[in-house]
Amino acid sequence: MRLALLTLAVILAFSLSVSGCTEETPLSELKLTDTQLQQVGQKIFQNECAGKIVCLVHWNQGEAFPSLGIGHFIWYPKDVDGRFVESFPELIAFMRKRGTTLPKWLDEMEPLDAPWPDRSAFLEQEGSPRVVELRGFLEQTQGLQADFMFRRAQSSLERVISAAPEDQQDAIRQRIDALSTTPGGVYALMDYVNFKGEGLSPSETYNGQGWGLLQVLEQMSESDADTALGQFREAAATVLTRRASNAEKAIEREQWLPGWLNRLKTYHESN
Repeated sequence: MRLALLTLAVILAFSLSVSGCTEETPLSELKLTDTQLQQVGQKIFQNECAGKIVCLVHWNQGEAFPSLGIGHFIWYPKDVDGRFVESFPELIAFMRKRGTTLPKWLDEMEPLDAPWPDRSAFLEQEGSPRVVELRGFLEQTQGLQADFMFRRAQSSLERVISAAPEDQQDAIRQRIDALSTTPGGVYALMDYVNFKGEGLSPSETYNGQGWGLLQVLEQMSESDADTALGQFREAAATVLTRRASNAEKAIEREQWLPGWLNRLKTYHESN
């Protein structure tokens, strides 16, 4: 009897050990109510466009691509191979899966390249029926765009954790989990992924240094702020300042960086 009990105990212990070895760490999960998601979408729209409808289809000076929607999703023209990750075609694919009716000319485009070869051509056609229709479409689908940004941020988290050095992955996960507990933290994660990317693309670096979400999460270890959101804000400022310092174009330091740093000031909990 004693031998039988001992054998059973050994089997049970082995089973628990195997179970413990194969159990995966729970996925980091972002959570927002529908109302909070719409509020976050509007905050990102304010960040990108100051809430101006005309800015929903826009081409910034110094850039090789137009930016569209409340998240200023990048859309490359034909034969433009930029360093930044393109996101507007992904948005359109997401909308198609959701059964959204697209403007006919946009739906029929193949391949889905921006129809303006450069900024000058865009400015000449900025008041054209197609651009006006596209702005109206993007105004009417702001909720879908917010949902797209939320899902994009959510899907990026495990990739970001996996891309970190193995000895830092637990710390990176803990920082994401801490940010995910409040609407302000979720907003910061969503906005930053949309704003500066995941930090995983080799092309999104200057002098070998990236500026995406991964780099900010790594930099958080150097912050003395009291909260995870405060640490994230400080780390993002350091990473973006480093990017501007490494940039070849002076416009990044002289014009863009002040706006980026002002944007980070919105990373706080709403009262």
